[in-house]
Order: sequence, then C-alpha cells, then structure tokens
Amino acid sequence: MKMAELGGRRLHYRDDGTGAPVVFANSLGTDLRLWDAVLPHLPEGLRIIRYDKRGHGLSDCSKGPYKMGELVSDVEALLDHLEVREAVFVGLSIGGMIAQGLATKRPDLVRAMVLSNTGAKIGTREMWGDRIAAVEKGGIAALADPILERWFSAGFRRTDAFHAWRNMLLRQPVEGYLGCCHAIAGSDFYATTAALRLPTLGIAGSEDGSTPPDLVRETTELVPGSAFEILRGAGHLPCVEKPEDYAGKLTAFLRAQGHV
Repeated sequence: MKMAELGGRRLHYRDDGTGAPVVFANSLGTDLRLWDAVLPHLPEGLRIIRYDKRGHGLSDCSKGPYKMGELVSDVEALLDHLEVREAVFVGLSIGGMIAQGLATKRPDLVRAMVLSNTGAKIGTREMWGDRIAAVEKGGIAALADPILERWFSAGFRRTDAFHAWRNMLLRQPVEGYLGCCHAIAGSDFYATTAALRLPTLGIAGSEDGSTPPDLVRETTELVPGSAFEILRGAGHLPCVEKPEDYAGKLTAFLRAQGHV
C-alpha cells in the first residue's frame, strides 16, 4: 500500500509497471479495486496508476462537502508527485467528471481520455439533494438496493461476486460518499468539455441506470473526433461485468493513440 502526502491530505494509490502511463479514476462508492478484473487483459508495457479519491477506500476522508475542483486538484497533485505526464486518463462516473476537469486544467497531464459511464453533467441538484438527505438520515444502506440496481444488470445481481460489491458500497465512509455527491451536484462540464481537443473514447453500458448510453454518447460527442462504444448486457460498472470486453475496447484505443 502506498500513501501520497499531498499538502495535508493523503491519497492511497497503486503504481504498477513501467512504460506509458494509464491513470484510472473510480466511481462513487467504490475504490481502486474497481479495475482489478480489467488489468490482466491489458497489454504489457504500461504504467498503471490507480488511486482512491478523497473520502473513499484508504484515502483520507476530510470533512465535506467537496467541490469537484478539489477532487481534480487531488489527482493533479498525485500525478505531479509521481512525475507523470501525457497519461491516458480512464475515468468512470465521477471519475469521468474528474477526467474532464483535469484535461481542461492540465492538458500536459492528459494526452487522451476515456469517459466511461459518465456525463458532462450527471443528474440535477434536486436529485442529488434528495440522495444526500436520504443518506444523512439512514446511511448508505438506505439507498443501497436502488443504487445497485442501477450499477449492475439483473444477471450479475444473481452472482456471488455481486455481494462483494454491495459490501464495498456499504463500507465506504458516509462523509466521503456525501462529499462526492455534493461535488457531482455542483458540476457542469458541458462548455469546458466542448472546448477540449484530445483523443476521447466514450464507453457506456446498455443496462446502465445511472448514466444511460445516450448521456455518455452526448458527452463524448462534445469532443470533436471522439469515438463511442456500448457494452451490451452491462450496467454502470462494465469493467466489473464485462472485463475482457472492456479491456478490449480500451486496448484498441491505446493502440490507436500509439500508447502501447
């Protein structure tokens, strides 16, 4: 386990391999294990960097609410700490919003991005306000079942592996979960993402109830020349349900950028 001290905050991260860097950012309510099943199917010769965002996993859980700019600054500081430049940044859900923010703020850090199951804007302030109120009253468990229905297809919810993901969600710090809910609620990247000019791949799950394919496609198409893929039979976390297919889409994109 590695911890980076970044100006008074500590982020847990993994830094594996050497070569061209690929950075992975997780969804709300998950930690860096989100990508475990994908990594064995990626080509050799990559430097794989994963991290737990603020308030998640083993990273520090500072008092919320958080702003998206803070989450972007966290990974910016981590990549500077690791002396990383020109990475391909893969972000899922809130991780995809972080990707958009980082690519806008620090184009030297991001040469290409993968926007997975995300949007330039996700939901409404009212929707997030309702979720925040429900979690404040009853904890994450109060919303766990509807959240997991959006995360995973019906078939995956009948597997043994599903219960591990349910436990991961329930064990996230409530303060960190709520902090990131506030960050999503206050974010709208439509204008800034439309100004980006870098290779971009969008990935959606056909059964995604949190960021439906049309939202992911709309966001991806803000960037001229972008590509878009749908993984059939997968929900909000296709890297969990369809890891080989997900890795195949990602590998093809990496090869197209000369990053492998």
